[in-house]
Amino acid sequence: MSRSRLLLLCPGQGDQHPDMFTLARTDPAAAALIDTQLATQPNTDNADIYANRTAQPLIVTATLGMWQAIRDFAPPPALVAGYSIGELSAHSVAGAIQPETAVALAARRAQLMDNCQRSRPGQALLTITGMSLSSASMLAASHGYEISIETGEDSCIVGGPAARAGELQQAVEAAGARSKRLPVEVASHTGYMQDAVAPFAAALQAANFHAARAPVLAGIDANPVTDKLRAIETLSQQLVQKIRWLACMDAAAEAGITVALELGPGNALARMLQNRQPHINTRSVADFRTLDGIRRWLERATED
Repeated sequence: MSRSRLLLLCPGQGDQHPDMFTLARTDPAAAALIDTQLATQPNTDNADIYANRTAQPLIVTATLGMWQAIRDFAPPPALVAGYSIGELSAHSVAGAIQPETAVALAARRAQLMDNCQRSRPGQALLTITGMSLSSASMLAASHGYEISIETGEDSCIVGGPAARAGELQQAVEAAGARSKRLPVEVASHTGYMQDAVAPFAAALQAANFHAARAPVLAGIDANPVTDKLRAIETLSQQLVQKIRWLACMDAAAEAGITVALELGPGNALARMLQNRQPHINTRSVADFRTLDGIRRWLERATED
């Protein structure tokens, strides 16, 4: 019996692109799933795939389409983790919610977040690199910003008022670190999203959940989630609490994960995990040209 333990990674926004469904569509069942879910979403041109209202359901559709394409030959995952909106995908990959439910919840989540942005306009997200998390948190707070996502020992994303973005970036650079403004107008995972928490929790409560086949790591505390009540709490609270992705990567290693596959689009999570936990054999589906290539890699990677 194989002693390998597989982690499936579900991405957030940022790496979507017009061809993100192409590889999964080579599987008929995945193509049908993708087409069905895209039919429920507004028609979008390429420019719109980065807008929050369309990006979130599209990312979930792409991730779940890829899982449908490989699930018949992939080993059962020991653990699933998702980055931001990817955590919703993760619960579907784990079998707790149906794909159509996950996509509908993603659309509702995006709508609620956009409502928060409209009621409190002028939001921004910045990266801070080259500064400890404690120093970044203190410096960000002095300019009205909060840590949104912890991505490394010395890297994070912060959210706050757009009007003070420039002065925060200058302060970061004066401290010898680096900062970049992200093309995002929603300060996700900060207090700016407070008004979205209760209605999104209500939407999750109304959704049908099934017994999960694998635990999902909660972004807010890196603890495994296997039941509906905890899923409602963690998925709704992550709107206003920082994502502890660094802790999630460490928790995966502590759980004995030996192999990890990012379900795409993109490979940002695979690169982060590879850098943080180099002993875990990590790839993204974006590294492959065919589904058979993914199958052959999984067979080799999960051999003892």
